[in-house]
Amino acid sequence: MNFTRWSARLPGTQRRAAAARAEHPVTTTDRRSEGSGPGSVPAARVEQLTDEPPPVPAVDELPAREVLDRVPALVALVHGHDHRLAYVNDAYTAAFGARSIGEPAAEALPELRELGLMPLLDQAHRSGKPRTLKSRKAPDGRSYTFTCTPVPENHGEGAVLVFATDVTDHAEAAERLRASERRQRETAVTLQRSLLPQELEEPDDLRIAATYHPGGTEAAVGGDWYDVITLGGGRTALVIGDVMGRGVRAAAVMGQLRTAVRAYARLDLPPHEILQLLDGLAMEIDANQIATCVYAIHDPNEGRLVYASAGHLPILVRDESGTVLRADEPTGPPLGTGGWMHASGSIPLGPGSTAVLYTDGLVERRNEDLDEGIAALERALAGATGTPQVVCDRLVRSAGVTADHDDDVAVLVLQHPARTGPDSELFRNAALELLGGVEAAPRARAFASGVLTSWRFPAELHDLGVLATSELVANSLQHGIPPMRLRLRRTDRRLIIEVTDGDDHLPRRRRAEPADESGRGIAIVATIATSWGSRRTPGGGKAVWCEFVLPKPTD
Repeated sequence: MNFTRWSARLPGTQRRAAAARAEHPVTTTDRRSEGSGPGSVPAARVEQLTDEPPPVPAVDELPAREVLDRVPALVALVHGHDHRLAYVNDAYTAAFGARSIGEPAAEALPELRELGLMPLLDQAHRSGKPRTLKSRKAPDGRSYTFTCTPVPENHGEGAVLVFATDVTDHAEAAERLRASERRQRETAVTLQRSLLPQELEEPDDLRIAATYHPGGTEAAVGGDWYDVITLGGGRTALVIGDVMGRGVRAAAVMGQLRTAVRAYARLDLPPHEILQLLDGLAMEIDANQIATCVYAIHDPNEGRLVYASAGHLPILVRDESGTVLRADEPTGPPLGTGGWMHASGSIPLGPGSTAVLYTDGLVERRNEDLDEGIAALERALAGATGTPQVVCDRLVRSAGVTADHDDDVAVLVLQHPARTGPDSELFRNAALELLGGVEAAPRARAFASGVLTSWRFPAELHDLGVLATSELVANSLQHGIPPMRLRLRRTDRRLIIEVTDGDDHLPRRRRAEPADESGRGIAIVATIATSWGSRRTPGGGKAVWCEFVLPKPTD
């Protein structure tokens, strides 16, 4: 093989010799005049007295084999359709050992076959274009980037030059970087999951499931979160949110907001007031960090979901007939922006309904309008039946969420079951309007006694329920104003007694002195009941409630 013929075609070389000779031709007369004549100066002397650089040899004049033998990269030359080995340089021999010239590459260069380089040789040979295989680990334990460059011949079937650059240091640095990113991601995901509820609270009247999928294509997760909070009196708070940004910082802010939501929820405030408090807290945590959030409250007595939204995506509700409603309004700006008065809205959530709260990772795509993603979710929800977990999984699959999804996804699904048959006997309601007057208290006691007897409660629980009813009604008659109402509700796990009136002054438990004639009613209720509480009602007034945990049935 004539190396001089194809040495100038090596990648990165330039054919300058012909151009140099054209610009500065040297004649025979000039050669004779150099060093001739009695007063002539030797050539070496001329070089010392002139500013011209010494002549540079042309690329065509360089000894190709000697150059390739000294190149630190691995070089091999194969020719023909079966890639017979024509040459390997010293670096190649040092890396993989001596090779037999003239044999096909599949036998002479088994390391190339193991690396999957043979198809690349075929492609370069057929197409006449270079092909590259980046960062492959060879049998010698080092990593190389292989370039197969076709070398045309004046005769024959053509040759391919295999040029392998050692990129072991780069490969190891890249692997260390990937390992570091994996550790950071695992730390962020662990933090994120530890801040999410480990187990969802299970309200009596709702069935709930949730899922969280961290984004899989980046080293950092986002700040998506959800929560379920039982408020007492049969009511349940549901919240979902998304902190903008990614990484441990977003997860930490999410944890602070979730903790604050649980604390504010204990105040039993309307949804818009909860968001108002969260908005101020978000600005204190980080003025540059904003978050979206939906806070909703479900009251089984009302059959509606009351909610407030801070820049979050709309709640979707599928009713018993399969019709999907979208809770679009009202929606305020995200948390952390300040200066906005949030408002509460409501959407029906009767028996047989399913509601979905979600973050933008479920419906947002780079090349698709957000409304299209929400509309697709509506269609998926319309056909989704089964348990909340089944619905949750179907919605995630329909949205195309996989392990390498590029954004975090949080989904919260709740169902208000339509109970029939024996199950319906465990969920009962009874209510009485209290008109006031001296007969109101005994009438309320008689009503409670009759209802609790019909519900077949044990005698001890019956008596405690009647006593709690008497004290709550007496407190309302003394400190409240009409309209007054008594409501009793039972579930499969508890008895709830609630009295509402038109005065918005909330009672508090206090220590009554021996000489006091009043002030013991709430203390008695707090002592005999499992829990008690009070809240202001949306239309003005208040509700005071208590609940008793029912004894578990014995087998």
